[in-house]
Amino acid sequence: MPRAIIADEFGPPEGYSIREYDVPQPGPGQIRIAIKAIGISYVDVLTAAGKYQVTPPLPFIPGSECAGVVEAVGEGVSNLAVGDRVMGSSFGGIFAEAGTFRASSFNKVPDALTLEEAAVFPPSYTTGYHALVDRGSLQAGETLLVLGAAGATGIAAIQVGKSLGARVIASASTEEKRQICLKSGADAVVNTRSEAWRDEVKAAAGGKPVDVVFDPVGGDMTDPAFRTLGYNGRYLVVGFTGGISSLKSNLPLVKTASFIGVQLRAFGEAEPTKARANVHKVLELAASGALKPVIGKVYAFDDYRAAMDSAFKGEGGGRVVMRVD
Repeated sequence: MPRAIIADEFGPPEGYSIREYDVPQPGPGQIRIAIKAIGISYVDVLTAAGKYQVTPPLPFIPGSECAGVVEAVGEGVSNLAVGDRVMGSSFGGIFAEAGTFRASSFNKVPDALTLEEAAVFPPSYTTGYHALVDRGSLQAGETLLVLGAAGATGIAAIQVGKSLGARVIASASTEEKRQICLKSGADAVVNTRSEAWRDEVKAAAGGKPVDVVFDPVGGDMTDPAFRTLGYNGRYLVVGFTGGISSLKSNLPLVKTASFIGVQLRAFGEAEPTKARANVHKVLELAASGALKPVIGKVYAFDDYRAAMDSAFKGEGGGRVVMRVD
């Protein structure tokens, strides 16, 4: 019988355990997947602790993204077949050796991606694409500043920004992370912890203001990052791993710039047709080799506690993945 990482109460990784559980056969519109690789994010651990903005029902199996092989398909599923390599997302139920999910939430893995890369692809890259294209209207020749650039959505934003023809400046806190950003396509990198950070950004932008800021960090970075924008600048609020910031309302007025929220879930509910088109676009870009996740640390399924701690702390560059053998 397949195993899952599960808890009857929300809490830290230590409160979760591995148990056998019964995976249902797929119903109409569903597929059953043998999960081979699992992506772990900061939000996954936050949700497992019961501290995310949406609280799932208990008992709870964490996880939101994975890749694997289709074991069975339900009635009405025509785009996927048994044996297909697939990747996708779900709000919970992912930290397992197998699972039954909505077929509409999964797509075939492009040949250019491994299953480990595919496991961390969908949410980050669809978020990056939606943020920069739909919310930020990033244009070729513009300058994009990416905060938290070595993280999941940060790497995605770098690569999506380059695919759109922008000049990309990546801000990261360590030399290791900055090197990852350069290898991922960034034109320039700056040290997030530098006392001369704004001067470094200005120099990297050729002395000109920034057009778009992609911010999954928040906290103390928001104010100085917003000040890098020029006329008609767009500041994309993607997350707040560094805390919720307080931006003075006179800044958007003085800068004549916009402060824009980005939420993939709300976008999918409000504009499902456009959201599906975005998924197809990022899959095309992945198939061409333009988009490729960076894998940081890989853990065994039984080492889930260490994997969750690593993802939550975000100390290294690249994504944290659990491999299911």
